[in-house]
Amino acid sequence: MKPFNQTFLLLTVTAACWLPACKPNNAATAVSGDAAAKAYVAPGKYDEFYNFVSGGFSGQLSVYGLPSGRLLRVIPVFSVDPEKGYGYSENSKGMLNTSHGFVPWDDLHHTELSQTNGEVDGRWVFANANNTPRVARVDLKTFRTAEIIELPNSAGNHSSPFITENTEYVVAGTRFSVPIGDNQDVPISSYKQNFKGSLSFISVDKGTGNMDIAFQLQTPGVNFDLSHAGKGPSHGWFFFSCYNSEQANTLLEVNASQRDKDFILAVNWKKAEEYLKAGKGVKKNVKYSRSRYDERSHMTKSEMLNEVTVLDPAVLKDICYFIPCPKSPHGCDVDPSGEYIVGSGKLAALVPVFSYTKIQKAIADKAYDGEFEGIPVIKYEAALYGEVQKPGLGPLHTEFDGKGNAYTSFFVSSEIVKWNIKELKVLDRVPTYYSIGHLCVPGGDSRKPNAKYVIAYNKITKDRYLPTGPELAQSAQLFDISGDKMQLILDFPTIGEPHYAQAIAADLVSKNSTKLYKIEENTNTYVTKGEKEAKVVREGNKVHVYATSIRSHFAPDNIEGVKVGDEVYFHVTNLEQDWDIPHGFAVKGANNAELLIMPGETQTLKWVPEKPGVYPFYCTDFCSALHQEMSGYIRVSAPGNNVPLSFSLGKTNDAEAVR
Repeated sequence: MKPFNQTFLLLTVTAACWLPACKPNNAATAVSGDAAAKAYVAPGKYDEFYNFVSGGFSGQLSVYGLPSGRLLRVIPVFSVDPEKGYGYSENSKGMLNTSHGFVPWDDLHHTELSQTNGEVDGRWVFANANNTPRVARVDLKTFRTAEIIELPNSAGNHSSPFITENTEYVVAGTRFSVPIGDNQDVPISSYKQNFKGSLSFISVDKGTGNMDIAFQLQTPGVNFDLSHAGKGPSHGWFFFSCYNSEQANTLLEVNASQRDKDFILAVNWKKAEEYLKAGKGVKKNVKYSRSRYDERSHMTKSEMLNEVTVLDPAVLKDICYFIPCPKSPHGCDVDPSGEYIVGSGKLAALVPVFSYTKIQKAIADKAYDGEFEGIPVIKYEAALYGEVQKPGLGPLHTEFDGKGNAYTSFFVSSEIVKWNIKELKVLDRVPTYYSIGHLCVPGGDSRKPNAKYVIAYNKITKDRYLPTGPELAQSAQLFDISGDKMQLILDFPTIGEPHYAQAIAADLVSKNSTKLYKIEENTNTYVTKGEKEAKVVREGNKVHVYATSIRSHFAPDNIEGVKVGDEVYFHVTNLEQDWDIPHGFAVKGANNAELLIMPGETQTLKWVPEKPGVYPFYCTDFCSALHQEMSGYIRVSAPGNNVPLSFSLGKTNDAEAVR
C-alpha cells in the first residue's frame, strides 16, 4: 500500500483528468441510436418505476418516473415547503419539532423502501436527516411524511436509514462520534477518552409503521458511514462501514487516513435482542422528539421522550465484531443471496468482498487480530472471500442485479463498473458525467432485484445542461442493463444534491394510492363539513375562522371585527370529493406561507395582523375557470375600535342593489 500522500496525489491527478477538459474517449458514442426509444414514455402513459431520490441539502425527497426521468412529486420531509404549506401550517409544524426546538431544515441523504421477506413491498419509504439526527417514514399511500423520530446520543445521522428484511428495524449509525452522558462539555482533544459512537435500532410496527427506539449500541469513537442488513442466511446481522479508526479530531482528510485499513462493523442484532430481553441493557435519560401525522384528523401529534435502553458490546462481547477493510470505506453492501458483503475503501484501488460463512467460522475459531476498544477484530484473510483487482479509482457504492453481478460506482474515475461476484472479474464499465456518488438498481439492495436499469446520481454536471450561473443542476443518468453491456439511454436533472435512491415497480405503489379524504371521516377539531356550518368565533384575542372551499368560492368570504394583534386561525376545509382537486389559501401580509388543502381535508393557517386595513385572501391553486374570483376580504380594525365580529357569504353588492 502506498503511503497516504502518494495515494492522495494519485487520486487527485486522476480526478483532474476526468473533468470536462478530459472527457472519456468514448463520450461521443456513449449513447446509441435506440436510446430515445428505450427511455420514451408516451404522453398519457405511465412509467414502469417510481424512483425515490434524496434531495440532499434541500431536505426534501423527490419522486421521478423511470424510464422517462419525469419529476412526479417533491415530498417535504425535513425542510419547510411553502408550496404545500409543510412546516408552516398549524397541522404540520409539529413534524419539525426536535429537542433543539423547531428545526426548519435538514440534509436528507438516503432513502430506504420497506421490505417483506427481503423484497420491496411499496408500503413506506424511510429517509434520514444527516444534520439533526432523525429518521422519517413517508407513507406511499399519500406520498406524505407520516412520522419523524429524533435520535439521541448521535451527531450526524449519515449511516441511515437501512432496514432488516422484514422491516423489523430501521437502523442508524452516528456519523460523528461525540461525548455522551451527563458531562458533554469536554475538550475536543480528549476525543479518544470521551467520544463515543452509537447505533440506533428503531422498531417498526408491522401494521401502522409507527417507530420507536428499541435499543441503542454504544460503540467506540469512530465515524460510521453506510450500512446494510444481512438477508437470507445472514438475516439477523447488520454491517456498517466506519472510518477514522485513528480517532483523529482535526484535519481528518490527513489524520483519519493514516492506516491502511479501517473497519466494517458486523452486528449480531438477534443476539442484542436476547441481551435486551435478559435485562442487560442500561436505561439512559435522554431527550428526543417523535412526531406523527394523523390522516383522519389531519394533525400532528408531537411528543418529547426521555429514555433509551443502551447495550455495551465491549461488555457483551458477542454482539459486535470489527473486520478490517481498506482505508476510509464508504459503501457497505450485501448481495441478494446474503452471503457476500462488499466494502468500498474510497482510497483503495481494489474492492474487497467478505463472506458471511467465513465470518461465522472466524468467530467460532476466534480468528482474531486483537481487539479495538473491547471489540474483537476478525483477521482480514479469515473473513475475506476475495478482492476485485484494479476495478477503478474511488469505489463508493455497490448494487446488484440478482444474476450474480454487482455494479459499483467509482467517484474518482467517474464510471460504473459491472463485475461478477463469485469470479471477482470486471465484465463492463461505462463513463458517467461526472463524479458519480450513489447508484441504484430497482430492488438492488433486496433479495429480488429488477435487473432492467441502473441509475447513476452524479455530483457534477459541468457541460451536460444549459448554464445557470455558478451552479448547475445535479444529475441522474439512466443505463439499460438488460443485456450483457450497460447502455446509457437518458440523463436528467435532479433537485438538491442526490445521494442514495431506491426504485420500485410502479404497480406495487400506484394501486394503493389515496385519491381523496372522505369528508365524513374527517375528525379534525376544526372541520367544517358544509357551508352552513361556516362561522367565525372569537375566544379572547384568538379568532377562529371555520371556512370551506369549493369551486369557486370560500365560505365565508367577508369577515369583519378582527383587531390588530389578534391571532387569527383560518381553518379551511376543502369540500371537494373529486380526485386531484386541491384548493389553496393565502392572505395578504401573512409572514408564513399558504395552505394547500387536499379534497376532504382540513388545514389551518395562523395569521397575526399588524396594522388596520382590509386584506384580501384567495385560492392559490388554480381550480376552475372562475379561479380568479375565488377570493374574499377580512377587515382588521385598531384595538380600540368597536367593529362587531361578523361574517357573510353571498351578499348583494350595494352598487348592484342601486341598479
